[in-house]
Amino acid sequence: MKAFASAVTPVLAVVLVIVAAWYLGAALMNRQWVLDQAARAGTAPPGGVEMLAETWSQDRPVLPAPHQVVAELWKGVTGHAVTSRRSLVYHGWVTLSATLLGFGIGTVMGIALAVGIVHNRAMDLGVMPWAIASQTIPILAIAPMFVVVMNSMGLQGLLPKAAISAWLSFFPVVVGMVKGLRAPEPMQLDLLRTWNASGLTVLTRLRLPTSMAWLFASLKVAAAAALVGAIVGELPTGAVAGLGARLLQGSYYGQTVQIWAALFGAAILAAGLVALIGLAERLVLRRMGLQR
Repeated sequence: MKAFASAVTPVLAVVLVIVAAWYLGAALMNRQWVLDQAARAGTAPPGGVEMLAETWSQDRPVLPAPHQVVAELWKGVTGHAVTSRRSLVYHGWVTLSATLLGFGIGTVMGIALAVGIVHNRAMDLGVMPWAIASQTIPILAIAPMFVVVMNSMGLQGLLPKAAISAWLSFFPVVVGMVKGLRAPEPMQLDLLRTWNASGLTVLTRLRLPTSMAWLFASLKVAAAAALVGAIVGELPTGAVAGLGARLLQGSYYGQTVQIWAALFGAAILAAGLVALIGLAERLVLRRMGLQR
């Protein structure tokens, strides 16, 4: 119990500080609107608690208060049927579908490239620099081109968003797997060579098991990047579904509370994906005897 309290207390303290700063920021940033409204009405501006109450309850605030975002999230999740276009669950599933597909493609592509880079000197010198260069291109600039090119090929809907997710997610997997596949000690590799082990045997019996810790660490980064890619992929298409569509709708109509609720929905999805990967990591590494 003491160990649990010692672990939770610092987290709660940080959360409380963030929430307090958020409320203070909302009061300061929304205060001008209250003053402008009082000036138009020709009345004295409210003060004290009344001022705080008005800055924290505006329909279209500059910065929504935390309780407004939580209320919008709750309404979006429980206030509508999950098949309704007004449901945050529906939009979250649309984005999550593209994220999972892109994450899967990026993971397979990243592992394949990493294996090639480790086993082929030409790929190491030729592919790795291009993989690094691909991540220097702003995704907001390349996303519309992805969508236009794939639409011209008759590929619409989920695939363009998944392609952008794969573009962002493959690089962390490549880097992590290259590091992991090169982790075995030279003595271990020499031992397998003395046993006349084939390259495939070395890969499956030594390099891949050794790389598991690096793989899962890179997958956590790749999952978050894939979610960002899916949301970015929804923005240039004028999408009507997905968290990116919710962000667009909120920006069109000045619904800042909706924007923040969609952002927090995306953060919850990302946290859930990372948590699932962490659970899989513990199970796999424990099964391999690398973790208690």
